[in-house]
Amino acid sequence: MKIYKPIVSSIVLASLASCSSVANLHKLPVPPAMNNEVSIAEKKQPLTTFEENNWQHLDLATDSIPGMSVVKAHKFLAGKKGVEVVVGVVDSGTDLGHEDLKDVAWINTDEVAGNNKDDDNNGYVDDINGWNFLGKSYKEHLEYERILMNPSIADAETLAEVKKFQDKKVEEAKKNQFRYNSIMAQVKYANANLKSHFKKDDYTLKEVESIKTDDASLNEALAIAKQTFGFGFPTMNEAEEYLDGELKKAKKTIDGDNLKTDYRTIVGDNAYDINDKPGSGDGNTGHSEKDEAHGSHVSGIIGATRGNGKGMDGVANNVKIMAVRSVSDGDEYDKDVALGIRYAVDNGAKVINTSFGKGFSPNKEWVYDAIKYAASKDVLIVNAAGNDGKNIDVEKTFPNDAPDLVNEVSDNFLTVGAMSSNYNKELPAGFSNYGKINVDVFAPGVQIYSTTPEGEYKKFSGTSMASPSTAGVAALIRSYYPQLSASQVKHIIMNSGTKINMQVVKPGTGRRYGSEEELVPFSDLSVSGRVVNAYNALQMAEKMVSSK
Repeated sequence: MKIYKPIVSSIVLASLASCSSVANLHKLPVPPAMNNEVSIAEKKQPLTTFEENNWQHLDLATDSIPGMSVVKAHKFLAGKKGVEVVVGVVDSGTDLGHEDLKDVAWINTDEVAGNNKDDDNNGYVDDINGWNFLGKSYKEHLEYERILMNPSIADAETLAEVKKFQDKKVEEAKKNQFRYNSIMAQVKYANANLKSHFKKDDYTLKEVESIKTDDASLNEALAIAKQTFGFGFPTMNEAEEYLDGELKKAKKTIDGDNLKTDYRTIVGDNAYDINDKPGSGDGNTGHSEKDEAHGSHVSGIIGATRGNGKGMDGVANNVKIMAVRSVSDGDEYDKDVALGIRYAVDNGAKVINTSFGKGFSPNKEWVYDAIKYAASKDVLIVNAAGNDGKNIDVEKTFPNDAPDLVNEVSDNFLTVGAMSSNYNKELPAGFSNYGKINVDVFAPGVQIYSTTPEGEYKKFSGTSMASPSTAGVAALIRSYYPQLSASQVKHIIMNSGTKINMQVVKPGTGRRYGSEEELVPFSDLSVSGRVVNAYNALQMAEKMVSSK
């Protein structure tokens, strides 16, 4: 999934038994969950620029910001030696030539660049930094649209669900078209007034907040701008771009134009035949256009070079990023996901990040088989929970590791929800999916600053950002404590996270979502009821290894 913007009392193993994977913890030498509940006052002051760009690395106890204690974790690791860990980023194209990524790019040393030969006999020619399963393709349909275009790829029950879903999407598109036109008019009005006031094309929230005026029109523009910035847009121009894109998408859905083009012909294969190798796959794992930024952003969160004085620091050191281009601008194909996971496993990845998702999966068995294959090779998959603000214990989202939404196919799949920097009832991101059975833990995923193509840096929001934040922590554990299995690392991350005893707004509710705000215990949103904490995770890993 590619989003643009948009704990209670002491927990012990017995209290986590509602999830099948956690029920098996007694088979693994994993310490009981930490009793590390933190109770501090909400941070009242606005975040500084440094805090805004690095909040996910900060510490709740010392900084009053609910980050993952990454700075503290690296202090703990000072003087320790780790091994190199390859992290497979199954995603869109990744700009491994970026100034903050080039030094952490995985290089296939068994392959000779540019000789048009499969030197290492792995089935992929010139796969120097990974593999591109999409060739020159990037634009794609959503899965439900593909099923409508090709009904034979789905069973009768799925097809009926898709047709109902399509009717719902058209009605939603009509409502969105009306709503976004109204919002666009306000945003354009405010943006034009503020550009005129500042006498420049762009400006920041801080500049907006600094204005004091009696001018009624300017005050109206200021109110609209503050509200727009409050929805997570870094600039008013980007808000206009986003709204324009949403209006175009709504029109295509209403008119049916989204069902008229078969984009897969560019790839040159049968997307519904796992044995038909893509004809145009190649070793060009970078972005096809500048806006194809998702994979680069995810990669930077995990492992952008630390301490080089450029841009930002990734969560982990000792990492190499393997780029696996399998995710298009639309819904990914099950075939590309399954093959991408298998490629990363076969070529040495010990952690794989999967920051994408969709509502229908006609060939989900291929993905389940790939997940089980990764488990057989001791590879951990860290997966984004999704950005629909829904309970995925009830409504399916793919990929997942439990076909019946209860029983997992393996114990190497960690699903992550998104949280914000707000240590209050707004802690969980409003867009984040949740689930007491199918979401394992929460991590930072709102306004995360990271690498984007061609030397740039931007803030994105989504569980797509929470997943690589967690994958970075997993890579740290696997680097400094390589004795631990993928399953053990998964449960360390879950059991060592920070407990937060707080009533929070249930994702998908509140004014932004057209409903009454509903408060629930944070512990009700995931299996563990915790948020990822790198420092605690490393302490738990240290304890496990030293006690052997």
